[in-house]
Amino acid sequence: MPMEDMRAASFPKLTLPLFEDIKRVFKNETGRVFIYPSSGTGAWEAAMTNVLSPGDRVLMSRFGQFSHLWVDMAERLGFDVDVIDCEWGTGVPLDLYAERLRADKAHRIKAVFCTQNETATGVISDVAGCRAALDAANHPALLFVDGVSSIGSIDFRQEEWGVDCAVSGSQKGFMLPAGLGFLSVSKKALAAARVATHRHCYFSFEDMIRANDAGYFPYTPATQLLRGLRASLDLIAEEGLENI
Repeated sequence: MPMEDMRAASFPKLTLPLFEDIKRVFKNETGRVFIYPSSGTGAWEAAMTNVLSPGDRVLMSRFGQFSHLWVDMAERLGFDVDVIDCEWGTGVPLDLYAERLRADKAHRIKAVFCTQNETATGVISDVAGCRAALDAANHPALLFVDGVSSIGSIDFRQEEWGVDCAVSGSQKGFMLPAGLGFLSVSKKALAAARVATHRHCYFSFEDMIRANDAGYFPYTPATQLLRGLRASLDLIAEEGLENI
């Protein structure tokens, strides 16, 4: 098909169904999904800078190259990072997470991070176990999940597991070239974003919501990849996510 005008009156016929259908892959029932023209790394940054404030304490673990890069980003963005270093080839240390959360009586920890599938090692971590640790400690921290190489390929249940920010990218389970970053957020994360004070511009939730609700984007979208996403979501629906 010929290249499309991203401001045309017909453009929302493509985009609005995409926003709804991609939510089904994340199993996000009550939140929303943002589609950024970026890699998954951009969606990492979007999650942190929209939902958290400078100096917020976050609990993270490092057990491979990509969990390491997420920790590095959090440190460079000015968060107070409590990082648990684990042997590569292991996953999120649920017992240590539970211990840290129980000990945090003042609720200084604002977010807990989990890399569901560490791409560098292929090790899968227990996202539901992270939620269980938070619930057992009666802790209000947000739950962030890196699902770049898992969502669409490995069982993921955002609503059921109480995941507040789930990150993915176009080049893994969504079967596309790199170039789209997906960020699926809960109602709780959207509420947190309204009071968070970290600076952001390109990844602004406010700008995206205002444009997305009408079927548009605040800047030039990757229209060809959005067409590819339409085809990918149709394939996923045809095969069935549970079968995949």
